[in-house]
Amino acid sequence: MPFAAALSTQADTAKALGEVLSRTREQLQGPVDLGLVFFSPHHAARAKTISHEITRQLTLRCLLGCPGESIVGNEREVENGPALSLWLGRWSDQVSISPFHLTVEDTSEGYSLLGWPDDFFSVDPAQAVVLTLADPFTFPVDDYLRKINEEVRGLRVMGGMASGARQPGENVLLLDDRMVDQGAVSVLLQGPVQVRSVVSQGCRPIGRPLVVTKAKDNLVLEVGGQTPLAYLQELWPRLEPRDQELVQQGLHVGRVTSEYRAVFDRGDFLIRNVLGLDRNTGALAITERVRVGQTIQFHVRDAATADEDLHALLRIDRDRARQAAAGALLFTCNGRGTRLFQQPSHDAGVVAQEMGALPLAGFFAQGELGPVGGENFIHGFTASVVLFE
Repeated sequence: MPFAAALSTQADTAKALGEVLSRTREQLQGPVDLGLVFFSPHHAARAKTISHEITRQLTLRCLLGCPGESIVGNEREVENGPALSLWLGRWSDQVSISPFHLTVEDTSEGYSLLGWPDDFFSVDPAQAVVLTLADPFTFPVDDYLRKINEEVRGLRVMGGMASGARQPGENVLLLDDRMVDQGAVSVLLQGPVQVRSVVSQGCRPIGRPLVVTKAKDNLVLEVGGQTPLAYLQELWPRLEPRDQELVQQGLHVGRVTSEYRAVFDRGDFLIRNVLGLDRNTGALAITERVRVGQTIQFHVRDAATADEDLHALLRIDRDRARQAAAGALLFTCNGRGTRLFQQPSHDAGVVAQEMGALPLAGFFAQGELGPVGGENFIHGFTASVVLFE
């Protein structure tokens, strides 16, 4: 197997490192192209030791790492306890690896992102992928993804926002043997990487698709000639009692990512949160800019829907794939885990059920990165799965 992963729940950082290094070396001997390490806040103060020991003991072309509120390793998700997870991957010599650290710099015309690799905007999107770990306090991830979507259309970006910190400067990002506390650390993989993505937003639609007929910025003023509030008032009596309860707990809006379809199905919507409804105007505010002509549909989310959605999307990927997955990364929302599901280790367990016992690592993120409808977005309450053949 060209991939390896190990998890340690030792509270002592040195012991945890010794455990994951020993286990991964048993699975994958010799030089390693890429390593990713994720650690709970219990180990954050020893981040420099983590990067130093991994780069000292392994022959690595690139190491990325960040803290997470909860940590994923193989089929386990460790919440509220010490954990350190190490993942290693190796490809053929045809795969090039370009690590980079992006930072924000103020200029007279606003701010700019500095640190892009020289060949970044000339890559072949079909033969490349970017893995990104970012600090939510200091990195403008929406602008980062927008720039890539516009200038390297089709290039997939996957990863997550570091979690577990309460203020700027507390998140420590690792890039090889360096330690930084701002921006984003990433790696651009080019060549026959053979990577697939599954982004499970865990929602299901209610009502019917609606065409936006009046909008401004992030406000939906009219759908099909009526206000969103008027439509919801008509829809409410027709909903099952359980769906009425879910609407009250949190309503979501799915924006269709491709209008060139007669029927919209799973994976055709980009899910965004509802910020509020204005009872005077009937307008709807969401966490996304909208424009006239787009199609939206209201959605709800619960544990059963999130479970069914992740299972179904992984099965679709598995059935369509030409090769079985051999390794995986999981970036799941810190609002999932036992905050959403009754059983622990839900998302990691579902990946194992549908894809087999893969070397898997990841963390609970403060925002998950992944493509939907051919464009990259930051998500919430989502499980973003990276599958390597």
